[in-house]
Amino acid sequence: MLRLVVLCRLTRLGGPAVSAGCGGRREVASGVPPSGSTSPRALNIFDRELKRKQKNWAARQPEPMKFDYLKEEVGSRIADRVYDIARDFPLALDVGCGRGYIAQHLNKETVGKIFQTDIAEHALKNSSETDIPTVNILADEEFLPFQENTFDLVVSSLSLHWVNDLPRALEQLAETEREGGFSPHISPFTAVNDLGHLLGRAGFNTLTVDTDEIQVNYPGMFELMEDLKGMGESNCSWNRKALLHRDTMLAAAAVYREMYRNEDGSIPATYQIYHMIGWKYHDSQARPAERGSATVSFGELAKLNDVMSQGKKE
Repeated sequence: MLRLVVLCRLTRLGGPAVSAGCGGRREVASGVPPSGSTSPRALNIFDRELKRKQKNWAARQPEPMKFDYLKEEVGSRIADRVYDIARDFPLALDVGCGRGYIAQHLNKETVGKIFQTDIAEHALKNSSETDIPTVNILADEEFLPFQENTFDLVVSSLSLHWVNDLPRALEQLAETEREGGFSPHISPFTAVNDLGHLLGRAGFNTLTVDTDEIQVNYPGMFELMEDLKGMGESNCSWNRKALLHRDTMLAAAAVYREMYRNEDGSIPATYQIYHMIGWKYHDSQARPAERGSATVSFGELAKLNDVMSQGKKE
């Protein structure tokens, strides 16, 4: 059987301890690597510890659902792509799950059990209910604590764009799959044309890359910034400016409104979502025939058309 990995990325802008959870859910605590831990070859662009704090802050807000509209929508679209596959997945993994935006749109007839990982412990504690047996694991997307060939399905939504070493993360996703399949979310510095190359390099084949655009209208730029903060999507680049002056912010808001405002006075923000789907190779997958094994030449195929045409005339 083939196994699927589905990843969705946004552009814009050994045995862990187990404790009982609620609602039929088990929560597994697993340590994340120390701050600044990246592979030697990785570009250290993002402050992963800051991103963990941002996501935890967002998850602890009194009404975190207020800012979930984008992640809910993308989670639903990824679930639809899983349903498009005419098979079930006994064991699935959601990398960078947040509050479980994909799992809540899946059913136990399609997914038997799902492991959800995230770098933010409070996001896992506040994850949405689902009828699928669920295990929540605290883990960094760059350092997944799973053995090779563990899962039938790997998904990820709006998480991988904050990963420093994306090629390594994709390679880990390929290793965790038992037989093949995957879908991710990618970073602002990754060109669309590079996504297929990254998947192929990670060991996936039968690749599909497509894009969605979701436009949301806001009263102004400050409301957009407030929502991004509430989503846990604030900037965490090491070279970010620690402080922007009020005058700079007001000038930027005025320019934004002047250039992009709608007829009703609102301003649009367009989120571009990259959907990447790939399969990990398995023995049951069809392979191209060996070179020279053909029994009919292309020239003989032309004769077949002549025979069919004569048959129709008769």
